[in-house]
Amino acid sequence: MIGKLTRRSVIALAALSATAMPSFATETIKAVVIDGYPARAMWVKEFTNFFIPEVDKRLAEKGNYKIDWQESYGGSIVKPKGVLEGVKLGLGDIGIVTTIFHSSKLPSQALSAVTPFIAPDARAVAKAVDEIAKEYPTMQKEFEAQNQVYLATGVVLDTYQVFSKEPINSLSDLSGSKVAGAGMNLRYLEGLDNAAGVRGGLTDFYNMLQTGLVDNAMLWPEAAKTFKIAEVAPYMLNADLGAVNSKTITVNKDYWDKLPDEVKEVLQDVAVAYRDHVAGVAMDRAEASRAAYVESGGTIVEMDPAERAQWAANMPNIAVEWAADLDTKGEPGSDMLKSYTAKLKEAGHTPVRDWSAELTQ
Repeated sequence: MIGKLTRRSVIALAALSATAMPSFATETIKAVVIDGYPARAMWVKEFTNFFIPEVDKRLAEKGNYKIDWQESYGGSIVKPKGVLEGVKLGLGDIGIVTTIFHSSKLPSQALSAVTPFIAPDARAVAKAVDEIAKEYPTMQKEFEAQNQVYLATGVVLDTYQVFSKEPINSLSDLSGSKVAGAGMNLRYLEGLDNAAGVRGGLTDFYNMLQTGLVDNAMLWPEAAKTFKIAEVAPYMLNADLGAVNSKTITVNKDYWDKLPDEVKEVLQDVAVAYRDHVAGVAMDRAEASRAAYVESGGTIVEMDPAERAQWAANMPNIAVEWAADLDTKGEPGSDMLKSYTAKLKEAGHTPVRDWSAELTQ
């Protein structure tokens, strides 16, 4: 019987066998993403519109895995200051950590914050900080201590400016005033006469200004547009204090260890792409945000370059303090500061004050 099989029968049997073979199904992996800021915040919106679709696209090219995304923003799981702890505890698998809230646990993340008056370009700062994080182990070790894996650090603002209830035409106009800030930037006020810093988050600044808790706030034009700051602070001093990294994408370590290598590689690569994308969005929106601020009733005052230089000169060298603190802990703080400054210089940015030049080692 077998010997009498025709060629057509053999082909038919082969086809039947092929259809009976089990197909390899795409494995679905659940991922809970958290941030305490609302979905309208630029970096959150871009996580939804850029990061997630880009990961999906790259995974789909091989077809082995896909991710079931569950996005939880705006305080549904954690508040803005609670993302680091939330990811540590596994309340979220992936988090957008606002690092400026955690200077004691993530001291090295303050690198760009302790070096104001150098670069207002978010793209240059994001690239330089993320390269430092990958060339030196310090930043990654800090996140490891929080049960997290570092993916990439991002910059979501073009540069800090000063928004005020009353017009500011000189440094003396800031003397004796109360200024809202989110962390390390409060130390910039040490270069001003009797200015008092008041700590707060971006979502708090509108009410802080409206109620008179503060007279001024340090934030960036895109955020001023998003949170309607012109309604309560109709004057912006264009001081170009500098772009600052403030968002880091991290993954819960226990969750990460269970991920397939293919998925890990895609997440790492897309995190870098997201870093550059968000910085680009920040810069692209900078001018539009300034225009929107003016259209909403705001007035922009250009700061005299001499006064800007004076502000920087009056400040304590918080960058050297930062480096020395890391050095004493056995971390390469001074080397990181030198390298970071060099990267920004190579990118075409001349420091108003070269903080690293004042290092003693």
